[in-house]
Amino acid sequence: MIETRSEPAANLDRVRAKIAKACEEAGRDPAEVTLVAVTKTFGADAILPAIAAGQRVFGENRVQEAKAKWPALRAQHPGLELHLVGPLQSNKVKEAVALFDAIHSVDRDSLCAALAKEMSRQGRSPLLFVQVNTGAEAQKAGVLPEEADAFVRACRETYGLDVRGLMCIPPVDEPPAPHFALLAKIASRNELQFLSMGMSGDFRIAVQFGATHVRVGSAIFGAREAGSRNALDTSES
Repeated sequence: MIETRSEPAANLDRVRAKIAKACEEAGRDPAEVTLVAVTKTFGADAILPAIAAGQRVFGENRVQEAKAKWPALRAQHPGLELHLVGPLQSNKVKEAVALFDAIHSVDRDSLCAALAKEMSRQGRSPLLFVQVNTGAEAQKAGVLPEEADAFVRACRETYGLDVRGLMCIPPVDEPPAPHFALLAKIASRNELQFLSMGMSGDFRIAVQFGATHVRVGSAIFGAREAGSRNALDTSES
């Protein structure tokens, strides 16, 4: 059940408890799982209670939205970490490298080239995840599973990018477990440490399959307005 928007601190406690329980069931240390609280469409009024409750890692779907609200929040609250969990356009790479500590949506050669150039220029190295389209959905970004090994190799050898993990968004009409298992298998054979998988509806399953980063928004901040531009964006739910 999605909690009300007015209770982010209490909702955070519930989500953390569910992560801890999933870790216990899987024989994992909860410290291995980073909760990325996704704040797309939510302003400071919703974010500040989460910060006060000790949340330090946040996610945004769009560079422009993040640029509008996070510099001030980070100035007021040092030590926050910001992740880009939505698609990244090549013309936003300069801003993204400057603003984000992690990018979960590396998925094409042109983006790799732009990231390599900008990271070198700025002297910054965000944590990089390759997005894998595990369901081979035409409308969804990400490299196909059968192309993932070659793409990870190109990231490393052609572009000099230190890719550290994989991300996926399973199809909404399919059980997520097979997609999480597939992502974990691809990560293992490519010696990738991190798995960004699991959202509000399925993060407990993702933890059982080895997720190191779960992207949770609505379970913490409440349902988004149906008419908002990002309401149908599935980088988290």
